[in-house]
Amino acid sequence: MEQKNGSSFTGFILLGFSDRPQLELVLFVVLLIFYLFTLLGNTTIIALSHLDPHLHTPMYFFLSNLSFLDLCYMTSTVPQLLVHLRGADKSISFGGCVAQLFISLGLGSTECILLGVMALDRYAAVCRPLQYTVIMHPCLCALMASASWFIGFANSSLQTVLIFILPLCGRNKIDHFFCEVPPLLKLACVDTTVNESELFFVSVIIFFIPVTLIIFYGQIVRAVLRIKSSAGQRKAFGTCGSHITVVSLFYGMAIYAYLQPRNNYSQDQGKIISLFYTIVTPMVNPVIYTLRNKDVTGAMKKFWRVHDSR
Repeated sequence: MEQKNGSSFTGFILLGFSDRPQLELVLFVVLLIFYLFTLLGNTTIIALSHLDPHLHTPMYFFLSNLSFLDLCYMTSTVPQLLVHLRGADKSISFGGCVAQLFISLGLGSTECILLGVMALDRYAAVCRPLQYTVIMHPCLCALMASASWFIGFANSSLQTVLIFILPLCGRNKIDHFFCEVPPLLKLACVDTTVNESELFFVSVIIFFIPVTLIIFYGQIVRAVLRIKSSAGQRKAFGTCGSHITVVSLFYGMAIYAYLQPRNNYSQDQGKIISLFYTIVTPMVNPVIYTLRNKDVTGAMKKFWRVHDSR
């Protein structure tokens, strides 16, 4: 990596929200509360999915994977951001930046694919109920979940290598609160058109999953409307509606961040969007799934009854 005036390259400065010091304390309090709620909510879903035999189904297997993803995703950025919000030192080592980009991008890519797999599960449950246990065999579920993780981190490995082989010419100030692709590309002192085109191409492939989701959910809606029981319709719409809400939040923000032209990229808007899909979405996911899901709320009540009776 080329360096400026021969000086040793030691790391980066994450500017974050340092241009608005009056907001840093407010952000610190809000993000700390969000982080604690995320830890509590997602850990609860993982624990309930493991402890309650009624939740040992493909849907909750994938949901516990999603919760674990969200825990890791938020932890890859928020603790460091909290430290930077309350201190004068905004630095991150070169190795730390590489690791953060690799982990956060890998987890984000994995979540994109996993949400598509979860849509397939809902499609099989609603449209092929008699063959559901055969279609969504535990081995197939484990294979699809593993494939989501593998593809996600394979993409992350490629993107991380392509980013950090670019010469930065001593530039080390990242106008963001964590190491992410768009602001890192801005540090390069060479033409990044090839990198941007490659990133756009890969992102389109990964984000193409929403088209599949639309097809799946169109068939799901038709199948639900054919259900004669109103209670059955409500349950089907409840679980599918929760997933559609999560998909809309995550994909909407990620597509805005990664698929818009770089010349239209606003750094301030990018920070806000990144805050939303790295912090807000992981927190609201367990709320969306638990409040609209009687199985999860029932498992929680059962757990507390057993706990109180001891």
